[in-house]
Amino acid sequence: MAESPRRRAVLDVLRAASAPLGVTETAERLGVHPNTVRFHLDALVAEGLVERRAEASTGPGRPRTVHTVRPGMDRGGARGYLLLARMLLSRWTSADPAEAREQAGETGREWGRFLVDPPPPFERPTAQRSVTRLLALLADLGFEPEPAAGSAPGGEVEPAPGAVRESASEPAPETADENTPERIRLRHCPFLELAEEHGELICPLHLGLIQGALDRLDAPLTATRLEPFAEPDSCYAHLSAAGSAPRDTREGTHR
Repeated sequence: MAESPRRRAVLDVLRAASAPLGVTETAERLGVHPNTVRFHLDALVAEGLVERRAEASTGPGRPRTVHTVRPGMDRGGARGYLLLARMLLSRWTSADPAEAREQAGETGREWGRFLVDPPPPFERPTAQRSVTRLLALLADLGFEPEPAAGSAPGGEVEPAPGAVRESASEPAPETADENTPERIRLRHCPFLELAEEHGELICPLHLGLIQGALDRLDAPLTATRLEPFAEPDSCYAHLSAAGSAPRDTREGTHR
């Protein structure tokens, strides 16, 4: 996106010109060799920032090739997506806290279902395959996930504060095999600044994202809670066999 100073200078010269410029004219205005300008013009054309065309011929010889800036707003300028996100989040933070957390969680679940591909037809979902696909999704999103040491999701999971433990007399749900992790360690947060400022919304959104992806995969397990900053450099998503622990969207708040 015209990141080098010289390339930006070429773009500025074309933008200031009253008519399309050839290589030689552009080089003269910059005081550099035409081959230098030609190199940067090729890159700008490839990036879609500059248009190249041949002028209509008025006599013998090859028509002159000229360049002009592609119409439209300069896409090489600064971005303010973090500010935009803060502005949008401010609407949620002014709402009822419980309702805002639930909406954040449901938003995450909807996006989790959208971002992951469902399993192929006739493939029986397993915990191992589901976790593998979930890890791939989280890696693509920048969470740097890795399986954490722990017992299988079919084991007992510590409930969130206030959560009701299921009765031992109820039938046990399908469990995962012993190679399936109970927790996923997230070594990076792609929305770190927002999570530090608004963890009460961002962390439920992340938890919902994992829950929605596992739901879309028809996985025999789900994410029950998220431990934000359980370690200075990591968060932990806790997994459990589907139905073995109540889903608690109140967990996953910033600590």
